[in-house]
Amino acid sequence: MGRYSLRHLLLAAAALVAVPAITIAAKPLPNPGLLTAVADPQRSEADRARDKYRHPVETLEFFEVQPTQTVVEYQPGGGWFTAILAPMLREKGSYIAMPGEKGAANFKALAEKNVGFWGPVTVHAFSATAPSTIPAGTADRVLTFRNVHNMIMAGEPVAAKAFGDFFAALKPGGILGVEDHRLPEDKDSALEKSSGYIKKSTVIRLATAAGFKLVGESKVNANPKDTHDWPDGVWTLPPTYKLGDKDRAKYQAIGESDRFLLKFVKP
Repeated sequence: MGRYSLRHLLLAAAALVAVPAITIAAKPLPNPGLLTAVADPQRSEADRARDKYRHPVETLEFFEVQPTQTVVEYQPGGGWFTAILAPMLREKGSYIAMPGEKGAANFKALAEKNVGFWGPVTVHAFSATAPSTIPAGTADRVLTFRNVHNMIMAGEPVAAKAFGDFFAALKPGGILGVEDHRLPEDKDSALEKSSGYIKKSTVIRLATAAGFKLVGESKVNANPKDTHDWPDGVWTLPPTYKLGDKDRAKYQAIGESDRFLLKFVKP
């Protein structure tokens, strides 16, 4: 056997077997249903143009949205995310819109107009005073995009009621996903009443008071070009362009607002 005995060779072989294999976990790919929904050619050209600012795949992946879930969207507005969520959920999940009472009729009309694309949409209007009509403990996700600043502008009781309704609607372990325009923490909080920007700490305070636990934050929609101090608040920037054609090229170059994404869980 030369300089190595059979015993030495057996010991060396045993040592090699004992060394665990080193594996590198691949980053999971976005769920196919989400990719298909975002790529759907039925989405309008105007909606698609905003993907570079709103990052729908990364945003909904961060909120762990799946095609089999029951998803509530608070204040869906013109349906930008509805056009992604509702088609994705139509086969195996459920999409529930939660517009304000004043906007509920308009959103129902919009849903009926797009029923061939969106599929069935359930509408439960939000009331600042009456109990929520969403059955308690039935939702997997509650999502709200750029709406908490509106709650604050309407008053703290409205914001507290909304977060309470979100908590009640979710199953234990369900996720609340919040996106909004970031107001830096060193800015005057009074700006939350007029600028359209809101502090991350304000959202965390409201969610925590309702019973939620913060479990994550994403910077996918951050924009370092946004200085948060525009003449007409966040509405100066695209897509609103509150100043019309005045300095439009300047604001177009800045792009849409600096936004945070916060993920909360219902214990």
